[in-house]
Amino acid sequence: MHTDTPHDAGFIRQIVALREAKDHFFAHSHHSPVPPARQYDFAGLAYYPPDASYRIAGLRLEPADRADTAPFAIATSDNRPRTAFRLGRLRFELAGQRLVLTAYQIGDDGAESLFVPFRDATSGRETYGAGRYLDLASERDGTYVLDFNQAYNPYCAYSDTYSCPLPPAENRLPVPIEAGERLGRIYRSDTRE
Repeated sequence: MHTDTPHDAGFIRQIVALREAKDHFFAHSHHSPVPPARQYDFAGLAYYPPDASYRIAGLRLEPADRADTAPFAIATSDNRPRTAFRLGRLRFELAGQRLVLTAYQIGDDGAESLFVPFRDATSGRETYGAGRYLDLASERDGTYVLDFNQAYNPYCAYSDTYSCPLPPAENRLPVPIEAGERLGRIYRSDTRE
């Protein structure tokens, strides 16, 4: 495992472009979690500045133990549990601490990406209280990049019409993850920060 820290302008441009595309989707798409009546007022999501130190490359998925692969009920924001499967664990180092996150699959949809919900020391203060998500696709060499700059809020942060899986206790990180989406004013007419 190693930390790949592309400190060049290309890394920042890539993160900014992803954020601009997401803001455009939220403001204009019929599939946006922003209610249609509020899309005109959408000012953009709030983010931490891009920070390459929160991008960890070369991670291998440590397969879940046989006993851990059984389906389980993952809690959701609307109290209607969904079936989930533990796929394995990602071990990494951040802020001088050795940490681990479990990767899941929700339902039996055969998704090829890893679903990694998590809470951290910013949850409920600087970031959404229920936690944030990462979706990780495998690199060509079979490794994964854990880039917290791409951490995002579940749709239930913007509308109560969604049912969002909640991060299990095993995915609560003791360190602050000051990267990705954070709390902030997303509507122009909203005076709250």
